[in-house]
Amino acid sequence: MKIIDTPKMPKANGHYSQCIEHNGLLYLSGQLPIDQKTKTIPLSIEEQTDLVLKNIESVLTEAGSSKKQILQVRVYISNIELWDKVNERYSFFFQEHKPTRCIIPTRELHFGCLIEIEITAIVGQ
Repeated sequence: MKIIDTPKMPKANGHYSQCIEHNGLLYLSGQLPIDQKTKTIPLSIEEQTDLVLKNIESVLTEAGSSKKQILQVRVYISNIELWDKVNERYSFFFQEHKPTRCIIPTRELHFGCLIEIEITAIVGQ
């Protein structure tokens, strides 16, 4: 097991690793839509979805992977009624690539975020 941590990755705000590599797979902790430079959270679900996917892509790049190597996605949203807007931005991000996916409606997310996404991806191919 190898913990992936670089200065360009978002820092963990608790007792966990952002990303772990094991047997050719990357396990990425849930990412929130927090701008890494300003530490702000956009207001709209569309902006939050775009930002969290951008943060995921940044971590994957630093870990030697890419969005096309994502195998599984788990999306947590604070209100299932937001799903159509999330799915639109999600589809735009992934284009033709279609990883397996699970949508988990929840009540509140940390810092008042509307969305959190975690992924599993292949590394080094």
